[in-house]
Amino acid sequence: MGRLRSAHAHPCDVILRAIVVLDSCTDGSDTVVRADTQAWHQAGRAALESITVMAGGVGLARAIGNARALALHAGAGHEPDTLWLASTDADTLVPGHWISTHLCAARAGEDALVGTVEPDATLPLHDRALWLERHHLVEDHPHVHGANLGVRASAYLAVGGYRALTLHEDADLVGRLRAAPGVRVRATDAHRVVTSSRLEARASGGFATYLKNLTRGVS
Repeated sequence: MGRLRSAHAHPCDVILRAIVVLDSCTDGSDTVVRADTQAWHQAGRAALESITVMAGGVGLARAIGNARALALHAGAGHEPDTLWLASTDADTLVPGHWISTHLCAARAGEDALVGTVEPDATLPLHDRALWLERHHLVEDHPHVHGANLGVRASAYLAVGGYRALTLHEDADLVGRLRAAPGVRVRATDAHRVVTSSRLEARASGGFATYLKNLTRGVS
């Protein structure tokens, strides 16, 4: 949370709010968020709030978080095209320029920004080399990660938002955005994030499963 807060340096004409969706958490994440809420308040740069849900799936959890952001934005009298929804994950570290990169994309007229991720340093060097062989950390890359994804709210709503999927909700959303007429989607390595190299996760078939299969030599 500290790294995310430090990435919230922003121009004075931008209102930032971080919404943490705690989906069926049993690891003490709620305690961490409560402790950080005061720190964010004291910093005076952005607001932080959490939502505790029992969604049981990442697609619905992300949809709930975005719905809260949309409601707050509409309640303040703003239109969806002036809201940018940037998402990451609890086990991910974002760089200090993460928010500014999203803002630049929004101001340049992009409707979605699809970023890159890399595993953290706990992944053995041999396995990291295998991972890098299969991932293109460049501009116009082919990858989609919910841990590094941004979308203009008007485009998000136009394609129906996140579906209640337990896996690949991010790729599903980006696929619909790319298929929608007039929607501009940019894939970039400009704001790469670092995510956990853990091999076990609640959702089987996701990033952790991919890494586990990679370390075992499974294609």
